[in-house]
Amino acid sequence: MRTTRADLEGRVTEVRAHFDQANERVEARVGRNLVMAIGIGVALGAILVFSLFFFKGLFAVFGAAVVVFTTLELATALKHADRRTDRWPAAGAALVFVGAAYFADGPTRWAVMIAAITFVVVWRLIAQMAAGDARAPLAVVLDVAAAVFTQAYIAGLGSFAVILVSRDGGELWVFAFIALVVVVDVGAYASGLAFGRHPMAPRVSPNKTWEGFAGALVLSQAAGVLVAIFLLGQPWWVGTIFAAVIILSATVGDLSESMIKRDIGIKDMSSWLPGHGGFLDRLDSILPSAPVAYLMFVVFT
Repeated sequence: MRTTRADLEGRVTEVRAHFDQANERVEARVGRNLVMAIGIGVALGAILVFSLFFFKGLFAVFGAAVVVFTTLELATALKHADRRTDRWPAAGAALVFVGAAYFADGPTRWAVMIAAITFVVVWRLIAQMAAGDARAPLAVVLDVAAAVFTQAYIAGLGSFAVILVSRDGGELWVFAFIALVVVVDVGAYASGLAFGRHPMAPRVSPNKTWEGFAGALVLSQAAGVLVAIFLLGQPWWVGTIFAAVIILSATVGDLSESMIKRDIGIKDMSSWLPGHGGFLDRLDSILPSAPVAYLMFVVFT
């Protein structure tokens, strides 16, 4: 029995060593702990599915929490570029932004959203006057622009998912577009890792290749057809259009966030999500896809 136990322990150690070596090679290639990333991704996916299909109000709470954390994250990261951003006022405005998207309707919603953006602008100007440090006028203008950009980029784009889920049947479209974004990411990752040779934008994101884009295109088209027929109750060709616009918005979002990080001079927005980086590192493709999904919902329903 001691011999058998020692043999089993030796085999387990050997398998674990091989696994660790493989994981290190993958991490060196993509810069991520793949096992940790998959675990956190599955957990977030489970919360998403539960909130969408069992209690839609919970999705608004979940979305608001994610938007608040992401706003704090971006406001903190912008300090690396010498942009003065007020983290907690920005987070509070983002929370109001998302709340208006779910509870308000029509002109009231847009009035509240404009008021939220106005609030962060006024706060920044008052804070600058209180500082009294003779900051250059151009720098102050850029600070205000950064405050507006943070609201528009995170709360503005993300609120479309909350607006969509508040509609009858909208939760299906939210699940569909997020599922397609995940398929695009997985397809690009897998095909890029296996066949990637030609970078799409080497100065912005050296790891993103045309081969990865091609793999994501093929996989997302197949997924789009399945989603349209079996989930949304739409003709198959709607799925091909849906998948085509999602892969474009997801790719633009990914490259845009990479460009922001490169301009700021950081690798990840934060380390709040082990294996992923920050919240914005995972929402980069989802945020610009939310208004696209809302547009598809309006057009086809």
